[in-house]
Order: sequence, then C-alpha cells, then structure tokens
Amino acid sequence: MPGTLRKEIQLVVGWASVVLVLMFGSTMMAQEALAVRVGLFVWLFGVIMWGAFTVVRHAEELAHRVGEPYGTLVLTMSVTIIEVSFIVVVMLSSDADSTLARDTIFAVVMITLNGIAGLCILLGGLRHNEQTYNLNGARAFLSVIMPLSVIVLILPNFTTSTSGPTLSTVQAIIFGTLTLLLYGIFLAIQTIRHTSFFTDQPATTSPPQAVADSETVDEPAFVPEVEEQAHGDRTSALYHAVLLLAALLPVVFLTEELAHLVEDGIAAAGLPAAVAGVLVAILVLSPEAMGALRSAVSNQLQRAVNIALGSALATIGLTVPAVLLIGTLSDRHIVFGLPAEEMVLLTLTLVVASLTFNGPRTNILQGAVHLVMFVVYAVLLFNP
Repeated sequence: MPGTLRKEIQLVVGWASVVLVLMFGSTMMAQEALAVRVGLFVWLFGVIMWGAFTVVRHAEELAHRVGEPYGTLVLTMSVTIIEVSFIVVVMLSSDADSTLARDTIFAVVMITLNGIAGLCILLGGLRHNEQTYNLNGARAFLSVIMPLSVIVLILPNFTTSTSGPTLSTVQAIIFGTLTLLLYGIFLAIQTIRHTSFFTDQPATTSPPQAVADSETVDEPAFVPEVEEQAHGDRTSALYHAVLLLAALLPVVFLTEELAHLVEDGIAAAGLPAAVAGVLVAILVLSPEAMGALRSAVSNQLQRAVNIALGSALATIGLTVPAVLLIGTLSDRHIVFGLPAEEMVLLTLTLVVASLTFNGPRTNILQGAVHLVMFVVYAVLLFNP
C-alpha cells in the first residue's frame, strides 16, 4: 500500500491544486506582478503535465489488459478531452473571433504527422534498420485525416457565405455533423469490424526449407505480449480506469486557469497568437509522444503509428464538432482557414504522409523528411 501511495502521489497533488484554486484562485489570478504570474503558469502547467502523464500511464496499463486498439483509443480520447476543454475556455472568455481551435488542430497535425511520426521512424530505423507495421491501419487513419484536414483547415478560405476564413451557421452544423459521423464510422471500424487493421501483423511464414531446419518454429513470434499479460495480472482494468478518471478530472478543471494565463501572457509578450495552439498541443501530446517513442525503439512501430495518427484524427474528429457547437450556440465566429504558407505546408505533409505509409516498411530517410517539415513549421511559427 505505501508503494502504491507513492506511485499515485500525483493524484494528491492534482486534487490539492484544485482545492487551492477553488479557495484562492480569484485572488491569485488578480495579481499582476510578472513573477507571480510566471510562478502560477509554471505551477499549473507542471501539475497539468504531470496529470497528463498519469493519465497516459493508466491508459497504457489498460492497454495491457484490454489489448489494442482499445488501449490506444482510451489514451487518445483522454488527452483530447483536455485539449477541447482548454480551447472552449478560451473561446468563451474571448470577445474576438477565436483562432485557437485552428491553431491547435494545425499544431497537432504538424507535431503528430511530422514530429512524432518522423522521430519514431528515424529512431526506430537507426536501431532496427527497417520496421514493419500494419499498412491497412495506417491507410484507414489517413483516409479520414486527409479529407477532414482539408475540409476544416483549407476549405473555409474559399467559401463565400461569410467574410473571412469562417463558416456560416448552416455550414458549421453540416460540417460538424459530418466530421463526427465520419469519426464514429472510423471508431466502428477500429473497435468492431476491422480491429486487426490496428494490431501487429502475424509473422510471415518461413520458407519450407527454413522451417525444416529450424528447431524454434513453435516459439511465439511476439514475446513482449507474454510479458504484458503477466504484468496485467497485478491489478484490474477497473482499478486503472478509476485512477485514470481521478487523474483526468483535476487536469480538466485546472486547464481553465491555465488558459487565462496563457492568453494574457501571449498578449503581453507580443507573441504570435498561434503560440497558444502550440502550447496546448505540447501539453496534450507530450505524454503520448513519449509512449510512441518507447514503442518505436522497442520495435513496436504499430503502436507508435496508432498513437501518432490516432492523436491527429481524434483531435480533428472531436475538437471540430465541439468547437463548432460552442461557436453556434454562443454566436461566435470560429476562424478555421489557414494562412497561405500553412496551407502549403499542410498539403505537403498530407502528401508525404501518404507516401510514407504506402508500403509495409519504414526507414530513416522517411523519418528525416518528416522531421525537416516539422522544423520548417517551427520556423514559420515565429518567422512567418
């Protein structure tokens, strides 16, 4: 029991932070001294990041027990809830047309498809030369990510029902509904009809002569699964589901205070508004990125692909309908269309991703190409 308490100390810190905010939040947020506001930001960001890592840890434990793709699905859903709550808070507290949803979605797509996927492929290739994954799953992800990305982030620039890169109420309702419907169909494919698309493919059959000469044909092809099963006997799936929820709730609550600090800080520092979207993306994607990198280095590229592409798809599939709903109900215009240079980079990213995940093996060249595009995105963020 003492060991369990030490391991779950983040829950105590998270809920204690919630209590402090409820008791003294208004007083603390009213302080205008730079040192105080920086300290508040560091405290809230650290607690939320720690909480996100705790959420991911319990999601991974669930993955050991329920298997893929359900474990990864729980993971992506959990962090997307954090992301949506942050965006909605900023939207409702801002009087101007909000670009945070657009900037966050674009940042997530760039970080997942270029940063996380590129680094996973590069590090995995350096250690294992070439790596395999389930091509059907990657194609399923991209077949939804590509059209939704273009519809959400590019098409609004060319509509004429409203002035600027926004959507009319009718367009918002239809596009939001279609996005949610398509994501729901994808989830049905991922969890019911074609779950095998998102798991490691069975090892290929050896040539007849090799089979005849081998004395280890009957050995299991994937030893880590045995280790994972043994690990999963210690605690139940319900135990980790409850603790996941207990870690997630304070994170969602504290994002409201952090959102206000980020918005004020970016305005005071004169930074591009898109930096807020990047901060949100970093906050929610850092734990997932660590899990994906560990999987790639361990030669489990399929899980890394599920995390990277699944995060991008969950962000679009869940954030867009939620933001459009809030915007419609509150009569706010949500800016979705990207600037010209970012449209070019998004299009290039989608094309290169379709080429990368068009074969059964990956290598370091593909990873390097994606990382180059990620660096270009970072440069354009601060020097457009």
